This record gives sequence, structure tokens and C-alpha cells, in this order.
Amino acid sequence: MKLNELYSTPGSVKTRKRIGRGQGSGTGKTSGKGHKGQNARSGGGVRPGFEGGQLPLFRRLPKRGFNNYNFRTVYTVVNVSDLERFEDGTVVDTKLLKEVGLVKKELDGVKVLGSGDLTKKLTVKATKFSKTAKEKIEKIGGKTEVI
Repeated sequence: MKLNELYSTPGSVKTRKRIGRGQGSGTGKTSGKGHKGQNARSGGGVRPGFEGGQLPLFRRLPKRGFNNYNFRTVYTVVNVSDLERFEDGTVVDTKLLKEVGLVKKELDGVKVLGSGDLTKKLTVKATKFSKTAKEKIEKIGGKTEVI
């Protein structure tokens, strides 16, 4: 096979639509934008939800319910399988997890989840543990400490 013999599979490469190219293109003259108006201008168009100046639906509807979004607690997640890289008897805490690169931002603390398997005895210090994570760590003979 030579470079000049290479070709793409039929149907895999679609030719781009050339807008505003006169005769035969089907999208000549106004380029499919109609005549004048906001949408025909460069950079024209309106934002999503804009209803021509009428009060938009999302502003007409009443606000309801309680929203705790700004004050929620967000944990950085580490799985049990991720802890497999440490040697037997290691004390795993947030500082060590940061050094290794398993945790970038601490946020409101580190939560250990039970996905995967663990074969080494470790002392794990974290803000929270899931039930399965705690079981898996203690089953092998490791310790879990809530900070």
C-alpha cells in the first residue's frame, strides 16, 4: 500500500455545506437566513428562552420549594480499589492522598467508597466511609478513622 493509494471509506467523509456560493448550491444569496432581521446579522440571534421581550416562561412561573445548593456538603471521592497502591501498614490520610495525586481538591473532606477490592492492611483516615468501604477495610484487618 502506498500513500497515493489511500482513500476514505465511501460515506465516511461528508462534504461541508458551502453557503452563499451562487448558482446551484441552493443556499446562495441570503445563505438560508431570509431577508434582513436580527437573525440575518453577523453575531445575530437571541439567547435561549428569549420570547421577543415578553416575560419568559421561567420568570412567569413561581419559585417553589427549598434549595440547599449553596450550603451542600461535597466530598472528594476515593474508592477502595485506589488504596491498593499503598504498601501494607501505611497510614493513609488526606495529605498522603494529595501527594500521590488521588485527591486534587479536598472540598468538604474525603469520602471512601467501597468500589473494588483491597488486599492490604491499611489505616485509613477520612471524613466519611461508606458501609461497604468500612467492611472491606476492616475485614482484611485494617482500621478506619473518622477525622
